[in-house]
Amino acid sequence: MPNRITQAVILSAGLGTRLRPLTNKIPKVMLPLQGKPLLEHHIEQLKKHGIREFFINLHYLPDVIKNYFGEGGKWDVKIYYAFEQEILGTAGGVKNFESALADNFFIIYGDAFYEINYEHLADFYLSHKDAVGMGTVRQTDHPWDSDLAVVDGGGRIVEFHIKPHKELPKSYFGMSAPYIFSKKILEYIPRGKYYEIDHNLVPDLLARGYHYYAYRLKEDEFRKDIGTMERYKEVQEYVSNLKTEISKSSISKQKPRPKTPQTKLRI
Repeated sequence: MPNRITQAVILSAGLGTRLRPLTNKIPKVMLPLQGKPLLEHHIEQLKKHGIREFFINLHYLPDVIKNYFGEGGKWDVKIYYAFEQEILGTAGGVKNFESALADNFFIIYGDAFYEINYEHLADFYLSHKDAVGMGTVRQTDHPWDSDLAVVDGGGRIVEFHIKPHKELPKSYFGMSAPYIFSKKILEYIPRGKYYEIDHNLVPDLLARGYHYYAYRLKEDEFRKDIGTMERYKEVQEYVSNLKTEISKSSISKQKPRPKTPQTKLRI
């Protein structure tokens, strides 16, 4: 099934207070990984999977982002911005793009690193005609401080438990971005008010009877936020190792095949 999703919202309004002094002069989505801002990694990775229009919400040091990316011409994409005088939350920040968003779109957190096949996510989502949205899930080793999804055999989320928890469900997955949503959800997000995807939007959609699905991340797919110094270092190490692996693979493919010795024919 072809990827028919060509838009992505990258949530980039965070303050990065736990990463100071690194974020004293730049937003956390602009922190470098292997010589380029995290936000640039997102744009390049999503573009590989067919995304051509990007919507970026801004709050802290917005000009640093706008001056670097402009309208996206350097990357052959279109970038649109919305400035938030007050932070509006992960869902509230999407509402400002309502008039420009297509029927379906990605949402990712700009302060997390993803090594994910976005086309696989789109294929899974689009194969469920009844889906109003989809999150990504995997087994978690820290369930007490994670939002937890109970998923049925068809991949539909039947229960959603918001952290913190008094007790854990019998079976669960940790859920987070990347997300895919239908434009239908925008009517349930209040304009100009703080509103979160996990704590507000998803529980509301489930309560209204909408079908919300979970894509289970593969073993080799990676996601981690850089919200603390420790996590930022973990992501730096992962990206460094990933670059090394890609480089080795590239060299291996370029190695010339050994020449087969030619045998002289006896006449």
